[in-house]
Amino acid sequence: EVQLQASGGGLVQAGGSLRLSCTAFGFTGDDYAIGWFRQAPGKGREAISNIGFMDEEIYYADSVKGRFTISKDNAKNTAYLRMNSLEPDDTAVYYCNVRGTYGQGTLVTVSS
Repeated sequence: EVQLQASGGGLVQAGGSLRLSCTAFGFTGDDYAIGWFRQAPGKGREAISNIGFMDEEIYYADSVKGRFTISKDNAKNTAYLRMNSLEPDDTAVYYCNVRGTYGQGTLVTVSS
């Protein structure tokens, strides 16, 4: 059974930082990319970052570019999303995705 475990969310003041983690279990092979998505209250799911298996094809949405940094530890099957200079508009449930499978999400709340 494939599974993605996201963690690291929480409540933070505007301007603060958080680091999200996403660990993948049960995927055949290890040559996969990991993507981060988020869904704010009342809005659709937004793709915000992606990293290829060999750290190629790194993508950031314009809304997070310059503030968020994605990285990956293949030995741990884990991707990270370092989020700096957080803003209230970053409040959302954050999900990771591998080959079309989403994890359960972790809630990030940024207070003004």
